[in-house]
Amino acid sequence: MTLELREIKGVTEIEPASWDLLVDRDYPFLRHAFLYALEQSGDVSADTGWVPRHVTLWQSGRLVGFLVHYDKYHSWGEYVFDWQWADVWEQAGQAYYPKLLSAVPYTPSQGPRLVLAEDIDPKVAGILVADHLQRTDRSGAHLLFPGVQETARWQAAWPSLLLRLGIQYHWQDRDYGTFEGFLATLTSKRRKEVRRERRKVAEQGITLHWIEGESLEQASLEHFYRCYRMTYLERGQTPYLSLDFFERLMKTLPDNIVLMQARVDGQPIAAALYLKGVDTLYGRYWGSEVHADCLHFEACYYQGIDYCLAHGLRRFDPGTQGEHKLVRGFEPVMTRSLHWLRDSRFHQAVGDFLSRERPVVEQRMTLAREALPFRQIDGS
Repeated sequence: MTLELREIKGVTEIEPASWDLLVDRDYPFLRHAFLYALEQSGDVSADTGWVPRHVTLWQSGRLVGFLVHYDKYHSWGEYVFDWQWADVWEQAGQAYYPKLLSAVPYTPSQGPRLVLAEDIDPKVAGILVADHLQRTDRSGAHLLFPGVQETARWQAAWPSLLLRLGIQYHWQDRDYGTFEGFLATLTSKRRKEVRRERRKVAEQGITLHWIEGESLEQASLEHFYRCYRMTYLERGQTPYLSLDFFERLMKTLPDNIVLMQARVDGQPIAAALYLKGVDTLYGRYWGSEVHADCLHFEACYYQGIDYCLAHGLRRFDPGTQGEHKLVRGFEPVMTRSLHWLRDSRFHQAVGDFLSRERPVVEQRMTLAREALPFRQIDGS
């Protein structure tokens, strides 16, 4: 049966149940409510440089696929950095922006991109969408953080796509059972260091508290947002996300939101907001009203590991970058992005750059694996 492709100007054009029927339950960032909150809060809009033009696929009047997709007027909030490409192209007198971007706004988390119903042939759908994207008059098209298998499908459907590699650090539950079970797998030096960092937090009189579901109230959310906002203001930046966005998530995705709140004498001083799927915890937003030694490590890393172990979640994705996560037991994970530039000369130049960059990233991955703090088989 023939697939029909349509572009839409926002998820409001699609009935939530039909959209969510296609979404992987372990990946909350593609839920209708998450994308709706971004759009309705104005955090994704022409004013912020993210103009939705989502690609949808239909068969006999039924939604059978989609690709979250935008006209993008800058490169902020992507976490795959192409500022140099933009500078070079604009110095040549050409317009790099707007560009086409397939990604979840402000969310550097690997996950599905072209989402399809089970009965839809991914090869046929991929070729159809790839052909549509190549008809653009924009400078190029970019697809960020697809998984390994989806990357291969995109490359098969669109052979000229350029592959870029990156590295993140994720925690995996290797049947540790408890946090002490996890620590037992680390070298003695690293085990002592983790315990020392956690002890420092306790010695400052700080206690940590999980709030989720109906227990998450407006006052706690507003305190979190003050802390989150401060992390940006301290760097002279404006937060990407508004309180309105988080309020919408609290109302529409309560089962996917978990708040870690740090307190002194019962009063909140810092907070980290997580999202969770079926098997994965996603650490995303953090802020503090005080400068407390090791609090960030505790609230954003160790508490997340504790939560996974207590709730049977197998993976913890704490966010992008940060080699400091490596020595705390977060394992290196290769990430991918795919790129196509409409001008063949520009496309070739970027391809040459990526061919030189790739072995450097692969070497970093090798060194990161060698630096993991886990004990050897002999117990050393």
